[in-house]
Amino acid sequence: MEYREAAALLLRQDDILILTHKRPDGDTIGCAVGLCQALREQGKTAWVLPNEDATSLFTPYLEGYLAPEDFAPAYVVAVDIAGRQLFTPAGEVYLERGIDLTIDHHPSQEYYAAETCLDAGRAACGELIYDLVRQWGPVSPRTALPLYVAVSTDTGCFMYSNTTPETHRVAAHLMETGIDFQTANKRHFRTKSLKRLKLESLIVETMDLHDGGAIAIAAISLADMARLAATERDAEDIAAFVGQMEGVHTSVTIRELEGGECKLSVRTDATLNATRVCALLGGGGHAAAAGCTVPGTVEEAKTAILAAIRKVQTDA
Repeated sequence: MEYREAAALLLRQDDILILTHKRPDGDTIGCAVGLCQALREQGKTAWVLPNEDATSLFTPYLEGYLAPEDFAPAYVVAVDIAGRQLFTPAGEVYLERGIDLTIDHHPSQEYYAAETCLDAGRAACGELIYDLVRQWGPVSPRTALPLYVAVSTDTGCFMYSNTTPETHRVAAHLMETGIDFQTANKRHFRTKSLKRLKLESLIVETMDLHDGGAIAIAAISLADMARLAATERDAEDIAAFVGQMEGVHTSVTIRELEGGECKLSVRTDATLNATRVCALLGGGGHAAAAGCTVPGTVEEAKTAILAAIRKVQTDA
């Protein structure tokens, strides 16, 4: 369904629980909080399911919105969650019970919910949520701020190739509500911890370059994180860093996880489709930004992702 239908559907519901994805970013958190606030302004009881992966970069936005343990939802909405593998352990309980509605912008959406509101042409799911909630009336500042965070972070402060003229129009409308966008931008785009800078230095020293520097593959191991005493907040959106190097067309960031797995984030330009690459390894996303999780060591992950890149290059 399109966003107008989703807006009408949500107005017929109450006792609503909103789910975010594993290792949540600004888009899923911003969408969940913005939608929750907008629903409350329509007189609905709405909460966001606590996400154990949320870092301190985003937890302030969740204050006052996290569902109490005894909340029994009558309607469950997933935002910015493309596939089943992205549900948190707490969210998987509701996936098994059945998700009532998903609102998403990923072309790799798996259609796991009873109803799906999908627009793969949106740079951020926050754009879609904005159009949805404005069907109910003017967007309040309390709704606008998290939606601005959603849109700005998923576009890399409007620098990624997914940014469109409509993205800027949505951001402008949100800014016009009077939100403190300058503080939000400084928090998310102009502030780095010393540990983050050390992580970036480590990446520069150890990354592998292929095809004359057109492909860069960087890895951060658990041992690296421990040695630098770095936290998940220090590594937030580290995948965007590698692609900033001049001459890089495809960047891969590998994060070693507990349990013998690695999380891979792929960023590309028009020379390669990131979704096709990650789909070969069970993941998905967008043409210019996608991800997957693979079993094995960091070195095995490097081998696997480079083979997937070569396969897509060959088939093109």
